[in-house]
This record gives sequence, C-alpha cells and structure tokens, in this order.
Amino acid sequence: MGHAASKPDPNAKFRVIGAGLSRTATTSFGAALSELLDGPCYHGGTQLLCSEETVIKRWIEVFRKTPISNEEDKQFVHKEIKSLMDGFVGCTDLPGNACVEELLEIYPDSIVICTVRDPEKWWESIRPIVENANFTILSWILMPVPRFRWFRTYHDALDNGNFGVAHFMPGEEKKPSRKTWDRHIEYLKKVVPKDRLFFYDVRDGWEPLCQMLNVPVPKDKPFPKLNDAVAVDGIMKAGVRQGMMTWAGIGVTAAAGIYTGLRVAKIL
Repeated sequence: MGHAASKPDPNAKFRVIGAGLSRTATTSFGAALSELLDGPCYHGGTQLLCSEETVIKRWIEVFRKTPISNEEDKQFVHKEIKSLMDGFVGCTDLPGNACVEELLEIYPDSIVICTVRDPEKWWESIRPIVENANFTILSWILMPVPRFRWFRTYHDALDNGNFGVAHFMPGEEKKPSRKTWDRHIEYLKKVVPKDRLFFYDVRDGWEPLCQMLNVPVPKDKPFPKLNDAVAVDGIMKAGVRQGMMTWAGIGVTAAAGIYTGLRVAKIL
C-alpha cells in the first residue's frame, strides 16, 4: 500500500471486505489488517494505479457487467474478482466497496467491516475534489500515461454500474454528495447479514478491530496512522505531472518537426 502495489501471497486467505468509503482511513485500516492477519491487503486506489495496466482494464470490464443481470455475467464477474482478490487477506476502498454482494458470495466465510468517521467531516474532506475536479481536462492530461489514461473510463464504469445504482437516484447527477454517505450505509445494511456487518472507527485503535476479527491485540505495536489523501492523491499528482511532461515533449517534438519541414520547403 502507500505508493506501491501489494503483492498477493498464495497462502493468504481472504477474510475481510473493507466497505468504508474513501477518506475513512482506509489506508490505515488496510495496514492494520495486514498486521493482524499476516498477509497483504488490497487497497483499491494503490492497486489500480500502481499495478500493470491490465488490472484497471479488468475492473472496468467487471463493472460494465454490473448490476449483474444474467448467469453468464455473474460467472464472468465472480471469476474476475476472485482472480484479482485471491492472495490478499482483505480489501479496502474502491473497487471492493462497490462489489460487496459479489465478494460475500465469492468468499462466504468473510465479514464486512465499514470504516466510519463523522459524516459531515467526511464530506468536508471530499467536497473540494468533487466540486473542483474537471474530469474532461484531467482525461486529456492523463491520456499519454499508462494506467492513468483509463481512470475516467473506470469511474464511468463505476457510476454506470454497481456504485452508481447504490448511491445515485435515477435522473440524478452522478457525483458524490453528502447523501452518498447515508446511502452507502443503507446499502450495506440491506445486502449484508447483520451478523457479518461491523462498523469501525480507526481512532478506537486495536481492541475493537481485534474483537471483530477474533485475534489477539498486538503488544507494544502502535496502530498504523497513514493518510488516505497522501496515499492516492500523491500517486494521482505524479500521474498528472508525467502527463503534462509527456504532452510538453510531444509539443516540442511536433514544433521541431514543423520547423524542419518548413525549412526543407524553404518557407523559413
């Protein structure tokens, strides 16, 4: 996690579906799961943007077949998700929190833990991104950058698939809002059996999480404190810088080519 994708461990057993929304300390939660369950955790943003390009393209195809409407699509979605998640002890953030129902079926012994915080503060932290981000411009900037060039397509697939169905009303603009929080909690309570659904605030530390997982509390081990914004936003900013530098290089090359052509034609 952080600025590098976690590698699957063939001995790891998938046990926890981290269903918390972004900006609910999902990175810290993932690190805690890795410590307690002794295996890698699938932090969505990092895995998508730091793995080979085929990973994000596979998730796009998964969400394009959701909500699942027939047995053929179900078989495809379940097979792909299992292939992507096997080797991890759990997952956090998107895309995992948008396919909770599927993960419950694929891993019947797993539990769902939704990381939470004050909903108003959550919206304050994510609101500037929602209101100020220009995905059209961002898509153009990221077009030359592997993995990142699929970012807009991935989000469109989410919004038109499972995530959009659960979090946006018909005819409503497909953008997160303060209502997204309440709808997410309602969605989880609807699709997850009561005895498999837990809500957890990372500020409460090891004890309640260990109780949920039925594992010992680590001794003399501080609870991991990682920053969700730094973990993924830093990766995105690096992608934007790479995109801008690539476009600048393309511009210089094009200008040089035009200049040379004009000189050859004796126009300059």
